[in-house]
Amino acid sequence: MVDDRKLAVLRAIVEDYVSTNEPVGSKALAERHNLGVSPATIRNDMAVLEEQGYIAQPHTSAGRVPTDKGYRLFVDRLSQVKPLSGAERRAIESFLAGAVDIDDVVTRTVRLLAQLTRQVAVVQYPTLTSSTVRHVELVPLTERRLMFVLITNTGRVEQRVVELPEVVDEGRVAHLRATLNACLDGRGLGSVPDLVADLPERLPVEDRPLAATVLSVLLESLVERQDEKIVFAGTANLAGADFSVGLREVLEALEEQVVLMRLLGETSDLSALTVRIGSENPYTGLQGTSIVAAGYGSGDKQLARLGVLGPTRMDYPVTMGAVRAVARYVSQILAAS
Repeated sequence: MVDDRKLAVLRAIVEDYVSTNEPVGSKALAERHNLGVSPATIRNDMAVLEEQGYIAQPHTSAGRVPTDKGYRLFVDRLSQVKPLSGAERRAIESFLAGAVDIDDVVTRTVRLLAQLTRQVAVVQYPTLTSSTVRHVELVPLTERRLMFVLITNTGRVEQRVVELPEVVDEGRVAHLRATLNACLDGRGLGSVPDLVADLPERLPVEDRPLAATVLSVLLESLVERQDEKIVFAGTANLAGADFSVGLREVLEALEEQVVLMRLLGETSDLSALTVRIGSENPYTGLQGTSIVAAGYGSGDKQLARLGVLGPTRMDYPVTMGAVRAVARYVSQILAAS
């Protein structure tokens, strides 16, 4: 265990190194921070912290820098994350409130996170398996063509043009629309295939070819799922960062959707903020980075996750505060939509 005095020294080292990107010495700590002890005591505490693996000495300097283990202790013992200012909160609210659909929400969220944190922002689309059907619309375009529209509770809209096997009047289309909504409204997308399996048999014989055609399009729209779809922004923010591995490896990892999905983490706790630091990341190309992530959803149900990725030398209290706040605002928008 690290006692409170040594924790205060470690906290001061982390804060100074994050702000200056220069190894930190005991003299500078004594001058910049009101630690209440002499430089000699600070030197002794630093020697113990180094021996325990919380800080390290780079080759070129007499100062010390935090290790992944040091950052982890710093994060675990944070008394609070830095709240956003009133102006920042109002700006987030008005920016996200202007979104017209789920694509717009995701696009605005990822841009906002990148700007707030000066890191790479990553946002996962709400998974279809966690969504429910809000409405099915069938819009006749011509006598043998209609538009199929599936709207989910997350505001997601799937549209397909359906070529019909025969001329169909609007009355039959309206009847199928009503049947589909009665069958699917409020039901989870994962259960849709089972719910519609015998639906054609419940319809008049003459409507079964129409139903079969529309249902095949409905099921296709579920298969083309965006569960793995992830959007990111702010890669230019990495240009000035220093990584223990190269920038190229980090950029390559960002291109891998599956890697990003796993890095955002899997937790059903909507309020949980997860932080992975350096070597805690299982991917070699990302072991010089940290990831801060949180879930967002509708009500108390998590639909997906969002977060930021940057160098381990990041301002954790600010980044954690921004990620948590943005996740909450996105959840509020989805709950109200």
